Amino acid sequence: MAGFKDFVLRGNVVDLAVGVIIGAAFGGIVDSMTKDVITPIIGMIGGQPDFSALKLGPIGIGNFVNAVISFLIKALVVYYVIVKPFVALMARLSPAPVAVTPPPTKECSECLSAVPLKARRCPQCTSVLA
Repeated sequence: MAGFKDFVLRGNVVDLAVGVIIGAAFGGIVDSMTKDVITPIIGMIGGQPDFSALKLGPIGIGNFVNAVISFLIKALVVYYVIVKPFVALMARLSPAPVAVTPPPTKECSECLSAVPLKARRCPQCTSVLA
C-alpha cells in the first residue's frame, strides 16, 4: 500500500487527474458552444442548423459532419487558448541562447590542423609555427 500511496501522491499523477477533470468539463462547454452557437450560425448561412439529418443516399453522414465540426472547434480552442499561450510563456521564461564563438585559429602548414592563434607549436604534429 505504501507504493500505491507514493504513486498516487506524486505531483504528475495529481496534475494529470486535474487535467482530465478540467478537460472533461471544458469539453462540455465546447460541445455546447458547437451545438448552440456555431452550428446555428452555419445553419443561417447554409440553411440547415443541424446536420444530423443529412444523408448521402442510404448513408447518414450528418452526425459525422457534426462530430467533425465539433472536433475542429475543440482543436482551434485548445490551440489558441492552451498551446499558443504556453509556447509564448515558455519562450519568455527560457533563457536566451548564448552565442558561443569558437576561438580564432590558424592552420598548421605541416598537418593542416586548426591551431589557436597564440600557439607556437602545433598540438598534432609538434612542428614550430611561424
